[in-house]
Amino acid sequence: MTTALTADIIDLLSGLTPGDELARLRDLRAQARENAQLSFVALLEPENPGQFSLAERYAVALFVAQLHGFADAEAFYADVLGDEAPALVDLLTGPDGLAAHAAASGPSGSYREPGLHEESTAARAWTPDEADTAALGERLAAALAHAHLLVIRPREASPAALGALVDAGWSADDIVSLSQLIAFLTFQLRAAWGLRAVAGSAPGGAAAPADPALPVVASGESSAGQVSVAASALITEYPDLSRPEAFTQQGLGWVPWLAPVAEADLAADQLDALVDPARAKMPYFRLLARDPAALRARTLTDLDIFFNVTGGVGRAERELAATAASRHNGCVFCASVHSAAATRESGRRDDVQRLLDEGVGADLGSDSWNAIVSASVALTNTPLSFGETDVRGLRDAGLGDAEIIDVVNGAAFFNWANRLMLSLGEPELPAKRVEQ
Repeated sequence: MTTALTADIIDLLSGLTPGDELARLRDLRAQARENAQLSFVALLEPENPGQFSLAERYAVALFVAQLHGFADAEAFYADVLGDEAPALVDLLTGPDGLAAHAAASGPSGSYREPGLHEESTAARAWTPDEADTAALGERLAAALAHAHLLVIRPREASPAALGALVDAGWSADDIVSLSQLIAFLTFQLRAAWGLRAVAGSAPGGAAAPADPALPVVASGESSAGQVSVAASALITEYPDLSRPEAFTQQGLGWVPWLAPVAEADLAADQLDALVDPARAKMPYFRLLARDPAALRARTLTDLDIFFNVTGGVGRAERELAATAASRHNGCVFCASVHSAAATRESGRRDDVQRLLDEGVGADLGSDSWNAIVSASVALTNTPLSFGETDVRGLRDAGLGDAEIIDVVNGAAFFNWANRLMLSLGEPELPAKRVEQ
């Protein structure tokens, strides 16, 4: 599709044109704009898609857009999928389409951490039924089930969920690309929707009705199954891992469920994708290096959103948005990193800790911080519902449009980051704290 190859997709989905004031403000983060588009190219228009076909990529994108309730994104991805596999469009869309039966609200589900079990919420697990699996094929059926998990129940991701992909024929490299695709889409859709809201053109959002046909996972339980013997060749579990009890500002480690690329085996394009050579020591980035083009674009998007402070909101407020999204999604690792950064940038340790301890409804002692947390949480909800009230709250707290776009980008990006961290591995306590 020519439009997909040439247009800035976030501009397209948000309705921005080159002369718009919000388009000018987006240009303040030119590296983020460019690399969000390059992420689209890497994940949805790769030159060599390999076994992870374009039709599979577009079908996942359409399904994720449907779960978010973003009609223009649904139309866009249905269009590109129709060029590759029109039968899949018919299967996914319409009042009796597969996505209609998968509709649910998130983030929901059970926490891994014992100290957070009381915050667990009933979740609706979904997989295609036998007839739909036959129509989709086992690979795509497993990919859509995984997409539903990551979009709606990200904190319930598990080694068994990756094992289900392995059993359906997904390689380790393609699992990383699939994970990046799903997670990227949760950023892209929120960034575009948020721009619409700032422009005053976001549709009214509504919570998806619960579908009684979907099995409910009760609060405090998990839908995770067992890793098959065959999948265990690729999946690593850690039965004796020292796990954190709850959210914390203290540093945590992270262990991967899929094998990262060994440091000595990193190819030139993978080393380049790390951007910072020190990241070659980090298993998380070496795992993402299995798809180097996606990793490089993601990293450069991240750096511009969080470290380019020209004409926008402060570093502390961006880290606060990241922390709020992570707290709401249930990503204890991301929350630890970015709550510590929010404290470092602001000096407001007690306020940041209150967000971690009491949750996203905590009073943080200032109108601007409360508004940023509230907006970040609203943007993190699925289906999308961030709108006029949230933007007005930010403006009433003194933020201008450039600052609001930074908050939107910060929260949106951490929907991407949270889903990768939650679905490809898990946090651990550093050895020195275990010994204490």
